[in-house]
Amino acid sequence: MIERMLEQHVRHGTLTLRRPDGTEQRFGSGEPEVVMRLHDASALKRIARDPGFELGETYMDGLWSPGPEGLRAFLDMTMRNFAPMFQKRVGFLTRTLRGLMEQGNRVARSYKNISHHYDVDEWLFRRFLDEGMFYSCAYFAEPGMSLEEAQQAKCEVLRRKLCLEPGMRVLDIGCGWGGLAMYLAEHADVRVDGITLSREQLRVAQDEAKRRGLEHKVRFLYQDYREHEDQYDRIVSVGMFEHVGQPNYGTFFHRVNELLKPEGIAVLHTIGRQEPPATANPWLKKYIFPGGYTPALSEVMEALEPTPLYTTDIEFWRLHYAETLAEWYRRFQAVREDAAASFDERFCRMWEFYLASCEGTFRWWKQVVFHIQMARRQDAVPLTRDYLCGREDPGMRSVPPADELISSAR
Repeated sequence: MIERMLEQHVRHGTLTLRRPDGTEQRFGSGEPEVVMRLHDASALKRIARDPGFELGETYMDGLWSPGPEGLRAFLDMTMRNFAPMFQKRVGFLTRTLRGLMEQGNRVARSYKNISHHYDVDEWLFRRFLDEGMFYSCAYFAEPGMSLEEAQQAKCEVLRRKLCLEPGMRVLDIGCGWGGLAMYLAEHADVRVDGITLSREQLRVAQDEAKRRGLEHKVRFLYQDYREHEDQYDRIVSVGMFEHVGQPNYGTFFHRVNELLKPEGIAVLHTIGRQEPPATANPWLKKYIFPGGYTPALSEVMEALEPTPLYTTDIEFWRLHYAETLAEWYRRFQAVREDAAASFDERFCRMWEFYLASCEGTFRWWKQVVFHIQMARRQDAVPLTRDYLCGREDPGMRSVPPADELISSAR
């Protein structure tokens, strides 16, 4: 069964299947060349039965390993070849039922889901993220940027899209370890409230704000977006919408509208798919992001359009997350031995499969990042995009080029 699948789908490069008895079988031709070393013959039957789940599960179980090219190269080649197999439409009824069962994400369940991933020991995240602890897509504005520079560039793009003015109040929904909130407070002279469902993130963010002397400008709360009450000039949400759940999209956008002042602007940064709606990957759902889902733009807009909010700008970031994940993977491999000692080998296999397979989805499976800018008023945002490029726009203060701000943040 698996041999027929490989014969049918391997068209770019060569895959060598090396069985436990030492026999080999080659599929495809040319570069790149990758090897799948089987340690247990049962792995093939399991993968053939459910590729989307069992490829990762059998790797975690130690039933196979990549050749000398490594896991990242192996998954890049195989995900490229098998992309058509996974790009299938899912019926409306199936999508709706799975959405309700898997992504209902009521408040109590949302706290539990976030704790599952984000309350993993802070030590791990500090070892593979950048210095600012940004756990979302960076923005590689120029070739050769370091991860630190690209994360600062991401913050600067968001600062511009929020059209901030000194003294404004900003809400950061899903604030993570607080890096964006502190960046906005320091570079735009605004006050920021950040809300998170992770106690570890809350602790780290509060400690860092105190260390940097920003307690008077930033405040971090352990709270769900549906529980929060206040009024803000601006709202930003980065890498949190993936945890909202499709049945709750309408609730999310109505809450954004209610929390914004009449002249307010909001920016949503979320992973998305450039294909019709589907379902969550079963392996990622079980081990990494329970309750998570990557939306199609049609699903987002279907929930946004009934609200009073105007959609003022939409931008697609394509390979930026692939590059971010590649750097996270490289940094994780550099500390893998320490991670195995602190956790165990199975955990390390899970983590590296997560990083490498997600990179593959951005390179080959039509995953992107959506930037959706919204406003309560049609004229709240400049009518051209010049303000994003550092040019002076009527009615706005002049802002310096992004590279100057990146340099000043080092």
